[in-house]
Amino acid sequence: MNTLLFLLQKEYRQIFRNPTLLRMILAIPVIQLTILPLAADFEIKNINVAIVDYDRSTYSRDLVHKIESSGYFVLVDYNGDPKASFGYLESDEADVIIEIPEGFERNLVRENHEELFLSINAINGTKANVGGGYLSQVIQDFNQEIRADWVFRKPNKRSAIAEMVTINRFNPLLNYQFFMVPGILAILVTMIGAYMCALNIVKEKEVGTIEQINVTPVKKHLFILGKLIPFWTIGVFVFSIGLFLVARLVYGIIPVGNVLLLYAYLSLYLIAVLGVGLLVSTYSQTQQQAMSLAFFFMMIFILMSGLFTPIEGMPAWAKFITQLNPVTYFIEVMRMVVMKGSSFEHISRHFAIMLGFAIFFNSWAVWNYRKTS
Repeated sequence: MNTLLFLLQKEYRQIFRNPTLLRMILAIPVIQLTILPLAADFEIKNINVAIVDYDRSTYSRDLVHKIESSGYFVLVDYNGDPKASFGYLESDEADVIIEIPEGFERNLVRENHEELFLSINAINGTKANVGGGYLSQVIQDFNQEIRADWVFRKPNKRSAIAEMVTINRFNPLLNYQFFMVPGILAILVTMIGAYMCALNIVKEKEVGTIEQINVTPVKKHLFILGKLIPFWTIGVFVFSIGLFLVARLVYGIIPVGNVLLLYAYLSLYLIAVLGVGLLVSTYSQTQQQAMSLAFFFMMIFILMSGLFTPIEGMPAWAKFITQLNPVTYFIEVMRMVVMKGSSFEHISRHFAIMLGFAIFFNSWAVWNYRKTS
């Protein structure tokens, strides 16, 4: 026990005497958590639209006004010349062109039917898909307003109108930061646990400290604990700053669920990712090798975790990889507890899976460490 305390004292002194490492561990995650959610917003806004209005009627002007007032579109051109509008599209000054045909209002009133022509710049597939969806919804709402107006003017005319009322659960204002902040915080904690831990252990190899310890009576499991425990505590500290300082003060995010449950899962998760960092260090002889190998895993962890791309939209082989990614489960738990208020009953499966990850990675790392030392 005294040996472990001595090793922990040595590790903490080594960390706090290195100002660069201290800034990387403490300051950089806070800055990243403050800035990244503001930029990582997949809600498409400011879609430039050019409108060719051949009708110039009351209905066509109402439709144009509704598109402008939706908050998603910016009107860059409104005329009756399709060549001018397509010029905006070709020069990337417009993302969408809408052609309102002549007789638009007349056909709606007499025939109860009319068609609009939409031309969407699909170079950016995401923007085209989302922007087209927004525009279709605006047109659909406009159509419902017209039908409601007809029923009001002609109460005897039989016309069924279905009204849909939407209730947004867990994120009523559809604030995208509420969705991104828990996920980004999970990634930052992962980087501290896996990335920094791997570099710290490999540094001991480069300076020869490990070889010196190997000829001392210090047990290898004590040496490993002495390396892992400091980064476990730092991970918990950074998580606390992100959750209670940045998330609450900057974004107004207050966990709905039990915070102690969140810390219980965090404790188990950090053991798992520290095992990943230890595993990387056993296969690396230099810090450059450790950085390259850790970067490889971190890219997979980030891109295949559901942070930016919904898992439901991935192909089958990618979904299988996400099930082998510990970050996937931590992000899910973060969002479930912070936003939904989920209890242990709802995330018990996640606890069991993370326990399996912790045992697997640490066992592999310890076995490989003993094999190569």
